[in-house]
Amino acid sequence: MSVVAPPGAAVFLDRDGTLNVERHYLSRAEEFQLLPGVEAALQRLCTSGFRLFVVTNQSGIGRGYFTPADLDRIHDRMRELLDPQGVRFERIYVAPESPDQPSRYRKPSPQALLDARDEFGIDLGRSVMVGDKWVDVEAGRQAGCAASLLVRTGYGAETERREASRIHEAVVVDDLATAADWILARLTVPGIRP
Repeated sequence: MSVVAPPGAAVFLDRDGTLNVERHYLSRAEEFQLLPGVEAALQRLCTSGFRLFVVTNQSGIGRGYFTPADLDRIHDRMRELLDPQGVRFERIYVAPESPDQPSRYRKPSPQALLDARDEFGIDLGRSVMVGDKWVDVEAGRQAGCAASLLVRTGYGAETERREASRIHEAVVVDDLATAADWILARLTVPGIRP
């Protein structure tokens, strides 16, 4: 007997500072480095049946710091590191615009999560958003997720201090490994994986 994700459950993940080491406007694939414990955490979530999505603001494109091709190479590198563990993302939603440009997906907009609901049949009420900034928390809340988790990696510890008056609106955890622990303890059902 093990725990499994309920039907339609997903984990939406911010990228920089949540999955990988925060580098100001990461633009080179060779500088992409997963945070400690990320591979195992994502593997546990996948094995339990959660569908994984990345939702990332990448204003460096809109600001001219790097190109969409550079971003593709970074995401290819991320997949290359995670594929051996059986980790697969259903989709990576990217907001490439700078903050002063109109954007469909730029967090705190919940649009990427709503589109995933419609395209992939995701039950947002059984899903979570995980990130290191308050815009991640807001995107999850506005989409109607079961919870928004704030990790203390990346900008998370700073966000926790800055948002002290409303931090109760998020579940605060140390890193993605402890986020996975929280998700698997609270959002799964008993079952046997086929």
